[in-house]
Amino acid sequence: MLDDADQYLRFSRRGILLILSAPSGTGKTTLAHELIAKTSNLNWSISHTTRPRRAREIDGKDYHFVSEETFLSLRDQEAFAEWARVHRAYYGTTRTTIESTLNTGQDLLLDIDVQGAEQLKLCYPEAVLVFILPPSWQKLEDRLRARGTDEEEAVTQRIRRAQEETRALARYDYCVINDQLEASVAVLHAILCAERTRVSRLDLSPLYSDSAHSTCDAPPIGTE
Repeated sequence: MLDDADQYLRFSRRGILLILSAPSGTGKTTLAHELIAKTSNLNWSISHTTRPRRAREIDGKDYHFVSEETFLSLRDQEAFAEWARVHRAYYGTTRTTIESTLNTGQDLLLDIDVQGAEQLKLCYPEAVLVFILPPSWQKLEDRLRARGTDEEEAVTQRIRRAQEETRALARYDYCVINDQLEASVAVLHAILCAERTRVSRLDLSPLYSDSAHSTCDAPPIGTE
């Protein structure tokens, strides 16, 4: 047996940019938090926004809540990898947030709208886009009304926008219908696990180093 045959092969890789998009009220934020809680090496991307902070939201944890003036200043400095105006508020993700995470091999999860997802896909072609859908439009409407945070006109506007956003589904890599939370989280976890083992993402240089040899006694290959 070769002297180094007891050493496991480990392939390093750049972090994965996992993007979740969904109509408002579909439950993507809850899915995202559940996925992070059950998945190692997966970080939450904290976006900047100008919308008012909701009850229980924490500045710097859920979003970076900033004034419109501050947001537009960052935009003019090209600090954002993506930004969009949604429901009368601005949202954006800084380039520093993305690069500092991916360069360390950590995966980054973003909860953003269709516009932002399309911008990021142009900058990061290797990003994984997942679209979350409600079981039905009626259930989506029921969820929006149950939140009690929007006036009747706003609910109608969100339903209309949800139907428009769904037209972008064909440009996404995966689709998950969020009917049952646990099952939907399991599907998202399976997607991420599959992407982590995609050969095109791995640094295969250990296979071609001077110390790499083929042997039937070699232990199994792992990824990290």
